[in-house]
Amino acid sequence: QVQLAESGGGSVQAGGSLRLSCAASGYAYSNRFCMAWFRQAPGKEREGVASIDSGSMTGYANSVEGRFTISRDNAKNTLYLQMNGLSPEDTAMYYCAADPSSSACYTRLLTMRYTYWGQGTQVTVSS
Repeated sequence: QVQLAESGGGSVQAGGSLRLSCAASGYAYSNRFCMAWFRQAPGKEREGVASIDSGSMTGYANSVEGRFTISRDNAKNTLYLQMNGLSPEDTAMYYCAADPSSSACYTRLLTMRYTYWGQGTQVTVSS
């Protein structure tokens, strides 16, 4: 079993930045997993934001490409999401997710096929 704990959410004005973190625990080889960030805005379906594989190959949703950067520190078992140029449309609960697969991480992002999920951290962007 893998436990995921997000942190770093908060309130920011449009154009600002935030960095989310996700600490993984409970499985010795989680640094080989696909890792990803999802988000869910009020009244909307959950959507994939970004994914990263064990070799740090990344994939992004079109809506965040060029503004958000996903990264991982395998030594610390921690996943990050650097968010720049935030807009009110980015307001959502952000979730960290992990899957034991080590490949097709972006395809899994698009099809929502991740096994382990965190509790989420709220990001609110005001205009």
